[in-house]
Amino acid sequence: MEGVGGDAASMASSPVQKRANEAWRLYQYYLDKTTPHAVNRWIGTLVIAGIYCLRVFYVQGFYIISYALGIYVLNLLIGFLSPLVDPELDASDGPMLPTKGSDEFKPFIRRLPEFKFWYSMTKAFCIAFVMTFFSFFDIPVFWPILLFYWIVLFVLTMRRQIAHMMKYKYIPFNLGKQKYGGKKASGSRSRAD
Repeated sequence: MEGVGGDAASMASSPVQKRANEAWRLYQYYLDKTTPHAVNRWIGTLVIAGIYCLRVFYVQGFYIISYALGIYVLNLLIGFLSPLVDPELDASDGPMLPTKGSDEFKPFIRRLPEFKFWYSMTKAFCIAFVMTFFSFFDIPVFWPILLFYWIVLFVLTMRRQIAHMMKYKYIPFNLGKQKYGGKKASGSRSRAD
């Protein structure tokens, strides 16, 4: 008899779960379709960020939310610029990234992939935008101090990250295929002489 009651309860919630599952699948479908369109995704995120900034400027408040958003975006940026396996922690086995031409090529793999970086940043701006419609999040603060503190935090964090990149000789950006034109350039110069 207990199994019958449990089945009835699960059948009653089944249409709601079914609708939620369908909505999630539709959301995931459109999210997956945006994956190859990186430039358009980032333009959309910049538009959302601009709308958020205009909202904060218009209401002249919600600086704590903006500060927390800035800290979160800085944390995402560090994850985006960092390698998956930190060479500093794995120093016992030697450096993971190639340091000489004879070393095996190992591509740079990010700790936070570009798509997750974009998705997390976009969600953060959307959540922060929604939070600006609730007055209890508007805590009065002197915003120049928060801005100054965030800038100092950004500079110190980026300086440390750049020093780490220089120490272990990795570039977190794909600059495309390198083109060497040493002989062609000298040959075209000799024709001009």
